[in-house]
Amino acid sequence: MTYLLNIDEAIDRKFLVTKSLKGQAEAGTIIHVMDAENISNSIEVSYRVARFNGKFYDYQDYNAKFDDIKQFCSWAQPDNFIARNYESFSVKDIQHYIKIKNRTFTSFCLPFILVFAAIIWVFAMVVLPSPVNIIVGVVLTLVAAFAVFSMFRSQKKKEKMRLYKKISTGWGVVIE
Repeated sequence: MTYLLNIDEAIDRKFLVTKSLKGQAEAGTIIHVMDAENISNSIEVSYRVARFNGKFYDYQDYNAKFDDIKQFCSWAQPDNFIARNYESFSVKDIQHYIKIKNRTFTSFCLPFILVFAAIIWVFAMVVLPSPVNIIVGVVLTLVAAFAVFSMFRSQKKKEKMRLYKKISTGWGVVIE
């Protein structure tokens, strides 16, 4: 998904790196875009990674080159929730959040629904008598699709709540 129309919109904003590239910040890192410009059919981005080492921040500057805005947006996405609470999470927490957040209906639900539907229809055609097998197949397929979609939505909600709980324990508040 493209979040920007022009690369100039990325300047002085924070982005969450969602995909690791060789020689660049790893997935789960918050970057601050310092400069971005179009240079001969490509996009060049200068960004900074700040890491807190207990007393102060260490800054490391990087440059990255992308073919187009879509490639940049697939590498880094704006995420205010993680940017505001970055110090509260480990890289592993953030990478798990990215994995759950980037799931879509077609990449997560559809494969499961198709597998369950195939199993249900094979079962219905082999075990059940002729007029009943179609009704049972349709009903069980709809139930399976609803169950998979419900699981998909609840996982996203549970992941966000898990991260909120992690933040709130630092404040002395318990979210249940």
